[in-house]
Amino acid sequence: EVQLVESGGGLVQVGGSLRLSCALSGYTADYYAINWFRQAPGKEREGLSCISSSDGYLYYVDSLKGRLAISHDNARNTVYLQMNDLKPEDSATYYCAVGPTFTCPSSIIKPHLTRSLDHWGQGTLVTVSA
Repeated sequence: EVQLVESGGGLVQVGGSLRLSCALSGYTADYYAINWFRQAPGKEREGLSCISSSDGYLYYVDSLKGRLAISHDNARNTVYLQMNDLKPEDSATYYCAVGPTFTCPSSIIKPHLTRSLDHWGQGTLVTVSA
């Protein structure tokens, strides 16, 4: 059974940082991409960043470049999303999803087209307080 487990969310003050984790298990493909999204109540899903396990390709959405850093611990099959200089508008539930390598960055660029993403995590809530 494929499982994606996000963690690391919580309450943080404006200007603070968080590191979200996405632990993958049970995925049998040799190569895959992990994609990060967020969704705030009443808003559309937003693509944030992705990483491909085949060649380490990284992608960040333009609006958050400079505040995000994605990394992959192959030994732990875990992808991390470091978020810095957090703002109230960053408050949302953050999700990771796994799919074929071509989903990075297509799923981030078009977050409403995610049929190729095989599995999603349960989400981790980030709340940024002023």
